[in-house]
Amino acid sequence: MADETNKRTLPTTGWAVLGLLSFGEELSGYDLKKRSDLSLRFFFSSPSFSQIYSELRRLEKAGYATSRRISHDTGTRDKRVYRITGEGLAAVREWARQAPVDPPVLKHGPMLRLWLGHLLEPAQMREVLLRQRDFAEDMRLRAAADAEADAAQDGPAGAYPAVTLKWAERYYASERDLAAAMLDDIDELGGPGPDQSIRWPS
Repeated sequence: MADETNKRTLPTTGWAVLGLLSFGEELSGYDLKKRSDLSLRFFFSSPSFSQIYSELRRLEKAGYATSRRISHDTGTRDKRVYRITGEGLAAVREWARQAPVDPPVLKHGPMLRLWLGHLLEPAQMREVLLRQRDFAEDMRLRAAADAEADAAQDGPAGAYPAVTLKWAERYYASERDLAAAMLDDIDELGGPGPDQSIRWPS
């Protein structure tokens, strides 16, 4: 019998991987990585292959998932596929219903760079914001395309990832527009480039 304390202390990434299995399909580690890249990366993070396989081992040990090896007649390498157990489904349902709703932690690299704008040339600050604007627009387009693909799935379970991707589409549209507005803001600031008079304590 798996330790009950260990079951209840899965890292958030573990719950995310279990959540990917909760849609009922039997998936390989590669499949899980592909699914996470099409959904989780827009609002959480897409775990690496090593993280996915580490969490799958943890989930099997907890009794939340089972696996089996599939042989191919084509001569390609066998693969291991994973399926959620009834206990795992109950656990991820309980986690989704009762886990504390923690506020998101924002680590915004472009804004950190802009915060240090007194150390940059105006052209460098503009480049940071232009890259952020273009990145956000690219992510918006990707989220929109994935939302359209998910909306084609049947059943209520498939509808919720599509709604989440619509949120991602709106989020990245706002990031794009904020970057464009910040470009106007720094244009209004004008002024010189880096402050060469700064002297740091020795």
